[in-house]
Amino acid sequence: MGKTVVVGSINVDLVFTSEIRPKAGETVMGSTFSTIPGGKGANQAVAASKLGASSCMVGCIGNDQNGEFSINNLNLMNVDTSCIKKTDNAPTGVANIVVAEHDNSIIVIAGANYEITKEDIDKCKDVILSADIVLLQLEIPLDVVEYTADMCRKNNVRVLLNPAPAVELPKTLIENATYITPNEHELNIILGKQNNVDETIKMYPNKIIVTMGSRGVKYFDGSEMKIVPSYNVEVVDTTGAGDTFCGGLAAALVRGDNLEDAIKFANKAAAISITKLGAQSGMPTLEEFNNFKFK
Repeated sequence: MGKTVVVGSINVDLVFTSEIRPKAGETVMGSTFSTIPGGKGANQAVAASKLGASSCMVGCIGNDQNGEFSINNLNLMNVDTSCIKKTDNAPTGVANIVVAEHDNSIIVIAGANYEITKEDIDKCKDVILSADIVLLQLEIPLDVVEYTADMCRKNNVRVLLNPAPAVELPKTLIENATYITPNEHELNIILGKQNNVDETIKMYPNKIIVTMGSRGVKYFDGSEMKIVPSYNVEVVDTTGAGDTFCGGLAAALVRGDNLEDAIKFANKAAAISITKLGAQSGMPTLEEFNNFKFK
């Protein structure tokens, strides 16, 4: 079993569902409310674990009920929580998610996620460098992301960077990442606005993997532009689909799949995830993945 280590965010998601997305100043009646474990980092750690990889989480929570809720859930999902720091300086991160009209809108409060430091990374160095692949996102301080990616590159550990929420990335971070998984909107932000998306992707063969929703996934393999098609499913909730893709991609890569096959695996996992409500709860186990039948 391959080992993944995720250095990233841990949140609790407050999820509201409604038939209608409220406009500014408008009040609408919703359908359901749920408190669900989340955070892009924790989501990706859970996705990798559920899909068969060994998974360890490096992050920070507050000394509060949401933090305990998060730790208990990660343990339940077979994610190693020994490298999670607890702080009194900030509450556990939260996200307000509105699911309406077959899509979602999210407000994130970083909280304790911004309390993780380079010193914390040093304390977990042996664990991080024992990974077959390290997953990073941008819901923790950028300097910590850069520091971790640099450490991994110097020690020949692969890095999968999911650049969300998107900011323009330092060139050294782009160089140090083995794989970068933006969606189309994020691509223009992380590299600075580009005139030709395909030409931009070609500058980074087998590195920039662009997710395009129902139109599949695009990357350049060094000789030709590849588009891996998506799956047609009934959409229930798209929350966590990108995290499922990243966790699935990592799980497939650490078991030895080539990049194209790993993307196909991740695409299928992400498609299955949007047929159910919730980020982590919608993520398929390997058994569910193998048994799922597309219409």
